[in-house]
Amino acid sequence: MPLLLLDLDNTLVDRDAAFRGAVADFFTEHGLPVSDLPWVMGVDAGGYTPRPDVAAALVGRYGDIVPTAAVRALLDTGSAARVVLADATRRALDEAGADGWTCVIVTNGRTAQQETKIRNTGLDALVHGWVVSESVGHKKPESEIFHAAAAVAGIPLSGAWVIGDSAHADIAGADALGLRSVWVSAGRPWPPQPFAPTHVAHDVASAIRHALGSP
Repeated sequence: MPLLLLDLDNTLVDRDAAFRGAVADFFTEHGLPVSDLPWVMGVDAGGYTPRPDVAAALVGRYGDIVPTAAVRALLDTGSAARVVLADATRRALDEAGADGWTCVIVTNGRTAQQETKIRNTGLDALVHGWVVSESVGHKKPESEIFHAAAAVAGIPLSGAWVIGDSAHADIAGADALGLRSVWVSAGRPWPPQPFAPTHVAHDVASAIRHALGSP
């Protein structure tokens, strides 16, 4: 069966929108200026900034007003509690399964948080498994995490498609392994890189359907 390796945050689910909503509520609860929201999102960098560094920045800025425990709660549960799975994405995953594809989520992050997102959105019932960087000790774009995903599926990695929103994590990882890939652009231009995705799609549903239609 063909193998489809799918990123989680900002690919299968809109992690940034969920985090933005959590931060907005955090500001309201603690009387913080909403004008600081872009600053927090910049520090977070789409979830790629290490959590201890984000926590340190928030405590440094708001520590006189907000308990450190509240900051950590925001980072531990804020986005995980709010992410949703779009109907279009659900339908595309259903189509992939019906077409005989094996779908595995490959995500960087902390295991507890990422598995909460997978289960809360119902993705656990739509994919054949997942690997989280914290659990396997390797993160994208390292080849080991992609090999771990293939092992979860029990399918050779060769011939797999990789779908994700990150040029440096998803597409670079696929390129290093000689795998085909779809970059989920969300309207962004492809950044200058010494490599390129096989295909560019605006959203993950379109990306999945492109892979399904490949020879």
